[in-house]
Amino acid sequence: MQDSRIKVGVFGAGHLGKIHIQQWLQVPDAIFVGFYDPDDSQAQSAISQYDVKRYDSVEQLIDACDALDIVSTTTTHYEIAKQCLTKCKHLFIEKPLAHSIDEAAELVQLVKEANVKCQVGHVERYNPAYLALGEQPLQPMFIEAHRLAQFNPRGTDVSVILDLMIHDIDIVMHLVKSPVRRISASGVAVISETTDIANARIEFDNGCVANLTSSRISLKKMRKMRLFQRDAYIGVDFLEKKTEVVRLTDDTAKRGMLDIPIQMGNGEQKLISVQMPEVEDTNAIRMELSEFAQSILTGRPVRVSVYDGFQAMDVAHQILKKMSQHRELHNV
Repeated sequence: MQDSRIKVGVFGAGHLGKIHIQQWLQVPDAIFVGFYDPDDSQAQSAISQYDVKRYDSVEQLIDACDALDIVSTTTTHYEIAKQCLTKCKHLFIEKPLAHSIDEAAELVQLVKEANVKCQVGHVERYNPAYLALGEQPLQPMFIEAHRLAQFNPRGTDVSVILDLMIHDIDIVMHLVKSPVRRISASGVAVISETTDIANARIEFDNGCVANLTSSRISLKKMRKMRLFQRDAYIGVDFLEKKTEVVRLTDDTAKRGMLDIPIQMGNGEQKLISVQMPEVEDTNAIRMELSEFAQSILTGRPVRVSVYDGFQAMDVAHQILKKMSQHRELHNV
């Protein structure tokens, strides 16, 4: 009987690459074939930890697999992905999609031509606190996000925009679904050679405004997003895995964990209802990889498409450009 599982290989056995290898070994719809990493130290570490096969070349791993997972350094994404797509292999690419906008735009076209599944690893889409929103009607008109991390030399080869803020950019673009009208931004390189703390304001054609702050030199960690819309406030804590929804409703029947009846100025009775949706304890990386495998097997669309990855990169690079203009204007 033929095995219908997807044969998967991983490019990159660094910190995140090893996490992906570990999770692929636990995805029911996949057979983990092996990995490629030119770094002997990283490769030996992965072999000793997970008893997996190391391939000698990019080409050999591609030929052995139905789908490839690219978790190597961002500068290598484009060339590896291009080789995979030339052979019509399904792709999972860790964020950011590519090193440059031109590379990302070409990958969007190559995926279309190859007619394969391609998912980008914006893992916060699978965060249980975000998933807990479920079918909540979301039409935010103001979004505020803070993503703060303690300093870690790993990842400082790129700006905090591409390292951290890009997670929130992807969530915001997914929620708002409106063209960007205007971006303003500023940032400072404090410890590394690239920007370590930044703030960006994104204005959309539909009137929504998103205010995003990211730092990798904070004393404490924080990953929070607050959404404000007509008659509702929604808070998502990506780090603590907590979600809260506060709604003003005409339904005066008690419905939340805290309900406050209020008298409006016109004498109308309303209710402020505070709800804490149940947050399931799930492994976000395993979930995104498992869903990617299921998309290949069933033909369903992936949750985070190659275009989504391109769109997040496009906005991130616009923010980087605005920060550069801000520094030149103020001679900093």
